Amino acid sequence: MYQIRIHGRGGQGVVTAAELIAIAAFADGKQAQAFPSFGVERTGAPIESFARIDDKPIRIREHVYEPDVLIVQDPSLLNTVDIAKGAGKNTLIIINTTKNKNELKLNLPEKNIYTVDATKIALEIIGKNIVNTVILGAFARATKLVSLDGLKKAITQKFTGKGKDIVNKNIEAVVKAYNS
Repeated sequence: MYQIRIHGRGGQGVVTAAELIAIAAFADGKQAQAFPSFGVERTGAPIESFARIDDKPIRIREHVYEPDVLIVQDPSLLNTVDIAKGAGKNTLIIINTTKNKNELKLNLPEKNIYTVDATKIALEIIGKNIVNTVILGAFARATKLVSLDGLKKAITQKFTGKGKDIVNKNIEAVVKAYNS
């Protein structure tokens, strides 16, 4: 079983990112679960959400304490939250940042760190600083846990009610992050 923890701030679509991972995994024929962890936090407060992916049914129902993958949507959290808590020597981390790996000073092997300027891609294609879908393109490329096609299906399913333009822009942004 692969366990994923997503860090971001309230209002940044952290919960939606976990849901999209689960939907994409289902589209790829895998088992998945997604759930948030927050209480009375307000917009802008640090929050986490979680996803799990496996080939067999997932019965565990607790937070992700030892993640296989970390996703950091907001780079300012690197200075305020211990995002690497529970991370092991094989944990992969995907960070939305303009910095390169060695500038980040994380207590993780550099070979496990993937950076993507999801903010730039989001502003360029979507027109808003909404990086939750964008960073999933980098997640799919780095981990191979979900396919690009699975992500496209997940975005289409989740955002159809928001209109075709929103769906298409999000898919375009995911593809750009995947290829970056």
